[in-house]
Amino acid sequence: MAKPGAGASRPSPPARCSVLFVCMGNICRSPLAEGVFRTYVARAGMQQHVAVDSAGTHDYQLGQPPDPRALAAAARRGYKLPPHRARRVGARDFGRFDWILGMDRHNLRELQALRPEDYEGHLGLLLALRDPPLPHDVPDPYYGGTQEFETALDLIEQGANALLLAVRQRLARPA
Repeated sequence: MAKPGAGASRPSPPARCSVLFVCMGNICRSPLAEGVFRTYVARAGMQQHVAVDSAGTHDYQLGQPPDPRALAAAARRGYKLPPHRARRVGARDFGRFDWILGMDRHNLRELQALRPEDYEGHLGLLLALRDPPLPHDVPDPYYGGTQEFETALDLIEQGANALLLAVRQRLARPA
């Protein structure tokens, strides 16, 4: 048996990656993205390695649960949104998350204004990870109906698939 420090190898802790999805109020798009991505991560058997959360850039709906239309749209596709109360993104989130992904360019501008100079993670748009990366914005379904939520979910699923590939590549890289 090898002595510690004499060539014995210890198992390294599992690689971790954290993702934050951000929209305006944190009751429609970002909780949908969180729920979809959590499902994809679980299906890939990566839930022990990837932390997922969501937040909003504004404080309009702080403490509120996801919009009932978002819950219904998610349920129609077999997604269960985790227990959630809307919260506002803050500067400390940049210390907690490797990936911070806005749902549209307006949210991204708000995030860029909050970004500390020393943030080394990925700050961008969810749909910019797609190939090809257009359109860039997940439209806000809040003032729409069922079809707007379905369209948002279509785009979120595409972005979540691209994100899962990127996260897998990141976790596979040696430290």
